[in-house]
Amino acid sequence: MPATFVVVPQWQGSGSSRAMRLVDGAEAIRGDLPSSSTVAVDIPLEAGDTQGTGVHRLSSIMLVRDRLAQALREATGTPIVIGGDCGVELAAISHAMESPDVAVVWFDAHPDLNTPESSPSGAFTGMVLRTLLGDGVDQLVPADAVDPRRVILAGARSFDPAEDSYIAEQSIRCIESGDLDTETLVAAVEATGATSVYIHIDLDVIDSADFTGLGYPEPFGVTATALVEILKGLLARFPLVGAGVTEFAPASVAAAADDMPTILRIIGALSSAARA
Repeated sequence: MPATFVVVPQWQGSGSSRAMRLVDGAEAIRGDLPSSSTVAVDIPLEAGDTQGTGVHRLSSIMLVRDRLAQALREATGTPIVIGGDCGVELAAISHAMESPDVAVVWFDAHPDLNTPESSPSGAFTGMVLRTLLGDGVDQLVPADAVDPRRVILAGARSFDPAEDSYIAEQSIRCIESGDLDTETLVAAVEATGATSVYIHIDLDVIDSADFTGLGYPEPFGVTATALVEILKGLLARFPLVGAGVTEFAPASVAAAADDMPTILRIIGALSSAARA
């Protein structure tokens, strides 16, 4: 099934001082996507409020979630969501879980497994996966939580103490960037018993020396070339039910142009699998 690209320039989940660059990043990617298979989700102008939950900008995050969920219901192809911050995955992964036997492969420098109580920032971008696993504010937790046995953290290398504890408690498989290759990742997905995959890509999984347009850069990540090859190998083994590409925050138009070849190679690997 061909890919449908859903562009969601949400910035409200970010805790970065450069959060508004996420809008520019999503729009830069949109400019290189085929218009006939691309739809855009409108983002509220207002930041939003916490509604007493400890999640900053909660009201706007909820509004975007609902708008994206509607767009995904109307999508005719395999959805590839273009963020925006990682919060766009709340609707995207919930939609993907309607398919049976899906594993979530979370390519990200950060596991995003905080709660409002443990988060040092209150930014939802650091709580997204924990919320999808059923542990977060009532307004955001999905009706059908993701099973932690079906989650693989790929390339994570920056953990808060509460996240470390949760990973150990739930026995979530974590493949650090130095150990990340196709064979190891395919074996990890096979061990979950899944028959298909949803792929989340926060671009900060890439080493900060290899990719500049990041709000939360981290050293010692995978190279862009290695990431593309790992994606191709994984998707040669497992069907793709959906994907998200998030957190592109270029400093300028020129900087965006420098990073776009890498992003387009990633999107190409995902969309080729969607067509297969």
